[in-house]
This record gives sequence, C-alpha cells and structure tokens, in this order.
Amino acid sequence: METRRRTLTKAVLWNLLGFAIMSAVGFIATGSFATGGAMALVNTTLGFVSYVAYERFWANVAWGRV
Repeated sequence: METRRRTLTKAVLWNLLGFAIMSAVGFIATGSFATGGAMALVNTTLGFVSYVAYERFWANVAWGRV
C-alpha cells in the first residue's frame, strides 16, 4: 500500500511538470504569459485533485495484487 505522503509527493511533482508544459502551450496558443499561465493553473489544480483522488482510490483496492 502506498502512503498518503508518497501519493502527494508524486502528485505535486507530476503537476509541476504539467504546469510548466501547459504554460508553454498556453503561451504559444494565446501569445500571452498571463492567459497561458492562468489556463495552466486551472488545469494543474483540477489535475492535482483528480490524480490524488484516483491514486488514493486505487491504493485501497485489493483486486489484482499478489
């Protein structure tokens, strides 16, 4: 079973990477760092919450474990 701390650490690191990529994509798409950053921030926040919930759900499922 994975600890909550490990799940949160993985989620934070994954989302920092995603935030950087989405900021770049947002800037390329809009030509604005502010708009691209805002888009990335919303996406990162939703992704973080979804990822943590998903990981915690599966951490408690015994199916498929040996």
